[in-house]
Amino acid sequence: MENSLRPLALGRKNWLFFGSREAGQKSAVLFTIVENCRRQGIDPFAYLRDVFTNVPNISNQNVGDWTPEGWARRHGQGKAAKSSA
Repeated sequence: MENSLRPLALGRKNWLFFGSREAGQKSAVLFTIVENCRRQGIDPFAYLRDVFTNVPNISNQNVGDWTPEGWARRHGQGKAAKSSA
């Protein structure tokens, strides 16, 4: 856990001025998604590319399938796929 936060601590001075409070919040959300992908053992770029491509097709009923864990299970990747096998 601590090692995943190290890049944030090292870059803190560089990120002091994001431009606005909202930009900092949006960056925190993106960092959280990327770290969740890494913890699930999936490629964050592949996950985000697929999610952004399919945003028009995602509904409230199937949003769970598009979380990093749900995505990994559907694509047979990462820890979620190994635990369900």
